[in-house]
This record gives sequence, structure tokens and C-alpha cells, in this order.
Amino acid sequence: METQVLSLTLAGRSVSLPADQIGDGPPALLLPALSSISTREEMRPLAARLAARHRCLVPDWPGFGAQPRARVDLGPDTLHAFLDALLAEAPGPYALGVAAGHAAGYLVAAAARHPKTFARLVLVAPTWRGPLPTAMGEERRPLFGRLRRAVEAPLLGNLLYRLNVSTPIVSRMMQAHVYADPARVTPALLAEKRRVTHQPRARFGTAAFVTGGLDPVWTREDFFALFGPGLPPVTMLQPKGAPRRSRAEMTALAESGLVRRVAIPGALAAHEECPEAVAAAILAAEA
Repeated sequence: METQVLSLTLAGRSVSLPADQIGDGPPALLLPALSSISTREEMRPLAARLAARHRCLVPDWPGFGAQPRARVDLGPDTLHAFLDALLAEAPGPYALGVAAGHAAGYLVAAAARHPKTFARLVLVAPTWRGPLPTAMGEERRPLFGRLRRAVEAPLLGNLLYRLNVSTPIVSRMMQAHVYADPARVTPALLAEKRRVTHQPRARFGTAAFVTGGLDPVWTREDFFALFGPGLPPVTMLQPKGAPRRSRAEMTALAESGLVRRVAIPGALAAHEECPEAVAAAILAAEA
């Protein structure tokens, strides 16, 4: 594995972001999920299993990762611009694009903006609605915006953030919907994920994601509309252990006929928890 640094301009600022490269063969772009504990490292087990068939590029998202975060204006426009800048720097074309969780909508939108850049797309446990809008309803988005601003504020924001990513809360989150097997949440893994949450300026990415500030769309209909004409074939890998509301959205997407659905084990982090099954599902479509 090689790690390179991508120098990109986002929201008027120069931002340096690390990206891993591993494997040989036709290029593949692997996008990690967006969450308080997400980094490109979660994609390494999957990339290692795809490496015999693909040269995988695995970047961190701006505002996320296991390193000090650049302070940029985090919102859908910035994340769309990030993928545009990334594809300008590393244009491919890609035989494969893989996105986990909230990265799904951004990858699909990028594939529409950049025709023929991807031969096919794979969405692993795709989501489009952040945790608070999912749990409390879309009508409370003004409240979520105020909560986000509170977490981003000096002093008070640090206190609120530390409460949100305390060890018991992170452990409960991982056991409840990140992994299907609660026993996977060992003290070592918990310490690794807590290291992610303690990176400088980590609270800004968490506040944006949790409050729905990084939702690429606000309705199911708008999410379906991303899958318009001209896209390459799209496969959705739906984990059997996905939480109820997220599972309902994945099922609706499958029933829309816009994607091909393949069932896999795991929960929202199936690509990390069950990389063998995810890689097998991806490679089976190429056979």
C-alpha cells in the first residue's frame, strides 16, 4: 500500500488530504462512509481483497479521517466539489466506484456529472439522511441547525462534542447499528475509533453529519432522482443487519428498480465488518 497526499482547492482554501493506493489492474475508487468514526482506514480490508483485480484509490473526505482536520465549510456543495477536484486530479476512468453509507449519493451524483468516468457503481449500505433527521424527523431541521452551531461554537462546542463522543456513547452506537456482531466492539477497536474522534477539529465533521448538514438530499424522491439516465450499472449491497429505518430506505431503493440489490451480512459498516462477503459480491458481478 502507498499513501499519497492530494492537494486540492475547496471552498477557496487549499486542502491536503491523504489517499491510499493498493493493488494492480483497472482503477477503482473506494469512498468511505461519513460519520464520527469514519476514515479511509475502514476501507483497507475491502481494498486488500479487491487488490488482485483492481488498483484501488481510497481517499479521506474533507473534515474526516484519523488526522488533524482541515477547517473548511462543510456542506453538500463542498463534498460535491471535493469529488470534482479529486476526479480532475485522478481522472481514471474507473472500472469501479464503491461508496459506503452517506458517500453513496455523492458518488452517484459525481458519476452523473462525469459521464463515462465509471464503468459501474457499487453502493454499500447506502444512506442519504443523517442520524438526527432519521431519528427525530425532517420537520425539526431548524433545531438540528441550531445544535450544529452550538457544537461548532468555541468552548461550549468542545464540551458538547466530548459528551457526544464519550466512550459509552461511541460503544453503544457501534454495537447498535454500525456492526451486526456486538462482540466485534472490543476495547482495542473502541480505542482505535476513539482516536478518530479526538483528532483536532473533529467536532466540525461530526456536527455536520449528525445534524443532517451533509445530507446530499432531503427526501426519498430527491434521492431516487439522482439515479437518472446515463448512469453506469448500479449495484446496492444491502446488509441483513441494517437498522430498521435505514433498511426501509434501502428496500425502497431496491424496489424502485433503479439498482440491482444483493444481500450481504453485516450492518452499516459491512464493508469493514464483512470485507470478504462485500468483495465477493463486488467481484461476482465482474465474472
